[in-house]
Amino acid sequence: MSRPQLNVYSVEQLLSLKLTIPPYQRPYKWTGQHLGQLFEDLASFEDAEAYRLGTVVFHRNEGRLEIVDGQQRTLTLLLIVRALLAERRDLLKPELRDRLVALDARATELKFSSQISITNLQRNYQAIRRLVSAEDFSETRIEFLLSRCQVVCFALDDISEAFQFFDSQNARGRDLEPHDLLKAYHLREFAPGEAAHKAMVVAGWENHESEQLARLFENYLYRIRRWADGASARYFGKEDVGLFKGVNLSSGPQYPAAVQLRMTHDWVDLQNRMLEQAGANPVAFPFHLDQTIINGRRFFEMAVHYQRQVTGLRQLKSLPASLEQRACAILQTLGSYKGRGRTGDRYVQGLFDCLLIYYIDTFGREELSRAIEKAFIWAYRLRLERHAVHLATVDNHARESNLFRVIQRASRPQEFLAYPLPTVTSVRNEPELLALFKEMKFHA
Repeated sequence: MSRPQLNVYSVEQLLSLKLTIPPYQRPYKWTGQHLGQLFEDLASFEDAEAYRLGTVVFHRNEGRLEIVDGQQRTLTLLLIVRALLAERRDLLKPELRDRLVALDARATELKFSSQISITNLQRNYQAIRRLVSAEDFSETRIEFLLSRCQVVCFALDDISEAFQFFDSQNARGRDLEPHDLLKAYHLREFAPGEAAHKAMVVAGWENHESEQLARLFENYLYRIRRWADGASARYFGKEDVGLFKGVNLSSGPQYPAAVQLRMTHDWVDLQNRMLEQAGANPVAFPFHLDQTIINGRRFFEMAVHYQRQVTGLRQLKSLPASLEQRACAILQTLGSYKGRGRTGDRYVQGLFDCLLIYYIDTFGREELSRAIEKAFIWAYRLRLERHAVHLATVDNHARESNLFRVIQRASRPQEFLAYPLPTVTSVRNEPELLALFKEMKFHA
């Protein structure tokens, strides 16, 4: 393969190129969620020297650049230019307006054969017109978008090599996981005076393997937050990272809804400064699984805190001696019954674990043995009643018979423990699990 030509272009330079959308490209399908994320990033990093929007791969063909990868982002940037001219033309300085007009002239040369692309472009154009008409989308932000937002561009002369390069880039370089994107975001959100904390806090994050962090967010934090909200939680992807972005307590508007978080944040820091002077152990921030995320330092502390919670649950299941007899029997059975390694059983185990973690996060270890019994009956009835258990099965069960919401609304453990559960009538042949259901009078 010949060496690709590499350039780092500003958005203005990118959109000034002779670009074409080749017929083999998939349709334009960016959604309102993608637009929201892009505009949020523009607002968040407006003061940065430069901000990278991603990568574009081109095939050089007869003096034009065919977009092999990066079409969605590039077309959205062109829509922003056109929307700015529609909504802000008379309010812009002449020099800035002329630059946008020149870029829009390039956009008129693009042709689209896909009706899906045309429909989505029209829909997103109207959405972008509303976004750029907001007062805070100032000339300063427009200048930031054009001049300091950048795209890394690779150009190749041979179409097969362009596709091969695109495939190798995606296969060879590990694509950023959602938790990697969150790390990058929250590193930027550190308060200016927290440099001393930064290395220490991030070190706690880096002590965990990437796969371990991926499991923490996908299997526990994401699902618990979504199920507690009554929403589906099957797969944690890049489009879901906004769930773990919240408020910055050191900059930006300080809304009334964040006052309680700020008070707690400041109190913990004050106590720890005093304890440090006295040579005493620090106090931990009182995290809760469905609280508003505090950006920056607290996000990393939160991740480390809940990784400890997951580890603690595993230790409890392996050494349950501190629990009552029936709870011990449940945990020992779940760790030893014959079918525990099947895919469906692992899904049910994950449901059981998430509910227990949420309970412990809310009520600590009070009445934990009874909570284990409750979680077992609620989760493992799926294993007895269903011939096959899929991820969709547990996702639907979590939302339709939602004990996460029961815990969320409860002020005492008894309100959760008193919640009625139905008995199991038709069962599969799972003798070890069935014996526990019969002993607890949940099998008719």
